[in-house]
Formats: sequence, structure tokens, C-alpha cells
Amino acid sequence: MPWVKIPKESHPILLAALPKDRRVRTLNMFGGTAALVNGNMFGGTFARSAIVKLSPADQQEALALDGAEPFDPMGNGRVMTNTVLLPESIMDEPAELRSWLARAFSYAATLPPKRKKKPATPKAAKSKAATSKAAQPRSPRKPKKLQPRRRARVR
Repeated sequence: MPWVKIPKESHPILLAALPKDRRVRTLNMFGGTAALVNGNMFGGTFARSAIVKLSPADQQEALALDGAEPFDPMGNGRVMTNTVLLPESIMDEPAELRSWLARAFSYAATLPPKRKKKPATPKAAKSKAATSKAAQPRSPRKPKKLQPRRRARVR
């Protein structure tokens, strides 16, 4: 499905349908709302609908819904694993949306927790470069000569 701007009305609908569990976290992602458990996304808003990450059995059931399809966020044939884009009508049926999000939560809670990636720091890049050059002999550095400071002219 090609990208469609997510209506602002969709955010509170999704938030109201999320499971009441202290492990649920939400964040804004690409103009939508994403729901996570243990760092794994299990649901969210996309276009005029919602997405859910489901077990293989639940995926088959979800894909049988009229208008549901495998989630391809870029529309280029690269489908997100285990994720289904539910039909747009799901946003008008809070109980059904709540049911699908509960299934998605249960499935994602069984996945191994995601670990936060540490951002690459310039020091880390330098130390990697230094260790690769460690085998090469270094030439001694000469100290830089300090230049006297110039005073600003006062007029």
C-alpha cells in the first residue's frame, strides 16, 4: 500500500484499544503511534488503519479479513515479517481492534527483548583506527610552537 498520511483521529483510537499492561510502551514513529512490549513493536497506526505483529496462526486469520494484507510500508514488495495491515474498517470497531492488539501483544511478549544499540561515538571510531594502525611504527611528533596572541586595536 502506498504511503498515506495518518489521520490525527487514529492516534487516540489506537491508544484506547491497547492492552492495559505496564509493559506496553508507545512512541511516535513516522507520524504514527507505535506500541511496543520489551522493545518489540506489536501494533501501531499506518495510513487509515492499524498494523499488528501476529503469530503464524493469527496471521492467517487476520489475512482472511476483507481488506487485510501483509504489511509493506514502502509499497515495494518488502513485507515486514509477521505483520499485517488490518482493514480500514477496524478503526470503527474498537472491540475488534482491541482484540487484535491483545493477540499481537501476547505474541510479541514471547519474543526475545530488544537491546538498545549504543550509538557509534567518534572516540570508538578513533580507537578502532588506532588498533589497526598499532602494528605500524609511529614517528615522534614535534611539539607545536605557540604563537603570541594579537591584541585587538582600540579606536
